[in-house]
Amino acid sequence: MDLYDAMRSTFAARDFTADPLPDATLAKILDAARFAPSGGNRQGWKVVVVRDQATKDQLATLSGVAAKRYAAQVANGEAPWNTIDPPRVDATTIESTPPPKRLMEPLAKAPVVLVICVDLKVVASIDQELKRIGVVSGASVYPFAWNVLMAARAEGYGGTITTLAIAQEPKIQALLGLPSHVAVAAVMPLGRPTQMLTKLKRKPVAEFAMRERWGGAPFGA
Repeated sequence: MDLYDAMRSTFAARDFTADPLPDATLAKILDAARFAPSGGNRQGWKVVVVRDQATKDQLATLSGVAAKRYAAQVANGEAPWNTIDPPRVDATTIESTPPPKRLMEPLAKAPVVLVICVDLKVVASIDQELKRIGVVSGASVYPFAWNVLMAARAEGYGGTITTLAIAQEPKIQALLGLPSHVAVAAVMPLGRPTQMLTKLKRKPVAEFAMRERWGGAPFGA
């Protein structure tokens, strides 16, 4: 598959057929994904391959906790879980909001779920002393996660990077036996999509790229 075609057609797959994802194919996917870049080439990613149904069900349930707040904020016209604007919905409303099934079921129904982790002892968190939420550590793990999806696309499979369960990270650590210094970066369902999308909708370059400084002339117009 042409690289640009893969980039333009690797979508967030959440609905899967009953087809299995064999270990040999998954190993091939991970073997390709491992060539992702990371800070200092320290390759701090770790992957827990989950096929056990009870464990997948628990991961889906853990996603539901954060999904309630996500859905409640969306219904209230908010950008959910952003770190700048506090929720305008109260705790009672959040708790009474049903978690959307589409945010939970993929973890329970996918043939395999990858819990992609990062060893915080080896990644460089350059922004750790800034007065905002840290994001730099992700540069050493999310390229790997994206490579997994790109490789899966090339093999006729798909998945998506989900993060809702991470709000319950201590429970995931207990469930999977993760050390305290190992953070969960993504919970990724993988399988053969029921429909393989080839055309994705994205904003044009001129809407997000600008010349020289914030608010500069649009680039790519």
